[in-house]
Amino acid sequence: MHAIVITEPGGPEALTWTEVPDPVPGAGEVLIEVAATAVNRADVMQRKGHYPPPAGAPPYPGLECAGRVAALGEGVAGWQIGDEVCALLSGGGYAEKVAVPVEQVLPVPDGLSPEQAATLPEVACTVWSNVFMLAGLTPRETVLFHGGASGIGTFGIQLAHALGSRVLTTAGSAQKLDRCRELGADVVINYREEDFVERVREETGGAGADVILDIMGAKYLDPNVRALATGGRLVVIGLQGGTKAELNLGRLLSKRAAVHATSLRARPPAEKAAIVAGVRDNVWPLVAAGRVRPIVDRTVPLARAAEAHRALEASEHIGKIILTADR
Repeated sequence: MHAIVITEPGGPEALTWTEVPDPVPGAGEVLIEVAATAVNRADVMQRKGHYPPPAGAPPYPGLECAGRVAALGEGVAGWQIGDEVCALLSGGGYAEKVAVPVEQVLPVPDGLSPEQAATLPEVACTVWSNVFMLAGLTPRETVLFHGGASGIGTFGIQLAHALGSRVLTTAGSAQKLDRCRELGADVVINYREEDFVERVREETGGAGADVILDIMGAKYLDPNVRALATGGRLVVIGLQGGTKAELNLGRLLSKRAAVHATSLRARPPAEKAAIVAGVRDNVWPLVAAGRVRPIVDRTVPLARAAEAHRALEASEHIGKIILTADR
C-alpha cells in the first residue's frame, strides 16, 4: 500500500507519498480500506516533530478515517467485510489501509459520504469527551468555543446548540463569524477587534461562561479564567498560544472554578472505547437526524497532503480539510 511518510521533522514538504508494508489486523482489530481522512492540528505538530505517535501506533499521521472494512482480526464481532465505517485513530489515517481497535470503529451515519464521515470521529470524540463528559455542560448553560470556524469549533457549536446550551464563539474574520452564526452560535466575537472577556461578560449579564473550550493555551489562560462564571470549567485542548503562563489561583478560588488540560490521542484504550461509545449513543443520532452536520471545507488527494497542510496552517479553512485516497 501507499502512505504519507514524514521523512524528517519540518515543513509540509516533509510529507512524502511512498510505498509501505500493508498493516495486518491483530486480535480485536479491524482493518479499514481508507477512502478519506481529515487533517488536524495534531498532524501538523507531528510533522514538525512535536507530537510523536503513542507506542504501538502507526508512524503515519492521521487521527481519523472513513472507508470500508477490509479484514477482521481474531475475536472481532459486530462487523462484516465491506461495512462502511469511520474510526478514531491513534495514527495511520494518511494511508490506504489502517488497523484500528474495534472499540474505536463507528458506523457511517446514514446518508453521509466517506468524505463527510471522515470529518467526524476526532471532533466528535474531542467535543463530547471534553465539553460534556468532563466539563458537564448542561442545557441552558453558556459555552464559549475559541476558534469557532475550525473543525472542532464548527462541530462544537452545532452540538451544544442542538443540546440546548447558549453558544458563544470567537473567530477572526467576518466570513468565519457569519458561518458560525449560521451553525447555531448565539454570539460571535471577532478576537482581532474586540476583547472577548468584556464581550462574554456583556452577553452574560456579568456572569461569564459556564464552560470554555480552549485551543490557545498559555496566551489565553488568564483571559479565559477572567471570562469564567462562578463554578465555571475551562478545558484546554490546544497550545497554539504557548505552553507556559501564570495562573491567578486567587481568581480561580474566588470563582470556585476549575481548569482542565486534556489530550485524546494518548488515552488508554478503555477510555477511548468509553468516549466512542458515548459518541455513538449521544451524538450519532443527532448527525443522522441532520441536526449536526459535517462541514467539509475542501477535499485534496492524499498524495498531495502537503497542500492540505499549507491551507490548514494559513487558517484559510472553515470546518475540515479532507484527504481522499483516490485509487
